[in-house]
Amino acid sequence: MTSIIILRSARPADLRAIGRLGALLVAEHHHFDPDRFLAATPSTEHAYAAFLGRELGRQNALVLVAERAGVVLGYSYAGIEGKDYMAFRGPAGVLYDLVIDPAHRRQGVGRMLLEAAVAELAARGAPRVVLSTAERNEAAQRLFASASFRRTMIEMTRELADSPERLRAGLGSSAT
Repeated sequence: MTSIIILRSARPADLRAIGRLGALLVAEHHHFDPDRFLAATPSTEHAYAAFLGRELGRQNALVLVAERAGVVLGYSYAGIEGKDYMAFRGPAGVLYDLVIDPAHRRQGVGRMLLEAAVAELAARGAPRVVLSTAERNEAAQRLFASASFRRTMIEMTRELADSPERLRAGLGSSAT
């Protein structure tokens, strides 16, 4: 018999697992579009864990984990934000991350974390919840659409051939 999945607020003891999952999220996005998304590095797990560790104590932040038998299966990271003129948006709950360990995907864990995050954001007064997802992350888009999220924005990116970052990486087209 499968043990029960528990959803709860993340604790400092969860940060190692969360860091590993955060690095996985970074790597997956980089795989989707290496020009747009950062590559994971050997320090990504630690950096992600440290960042989310600081968020644990922030009043407007929410970090939830799903665990089974003491093993973290996934996490969600969200926050409450005020009016944002750059996004043409009023106050909202914002879902920043939702990631499930690949060994535990397609078992309803993502939906459970999503619904728990939405419920907590609503309880904290958020009038809506917004999120972004990678264009190529079709599985996530299906999950969000099935949970009544609708498309409202499309990000578009244009790489600048001779940007300093691309030149450092040897990707530019600079003439010699």
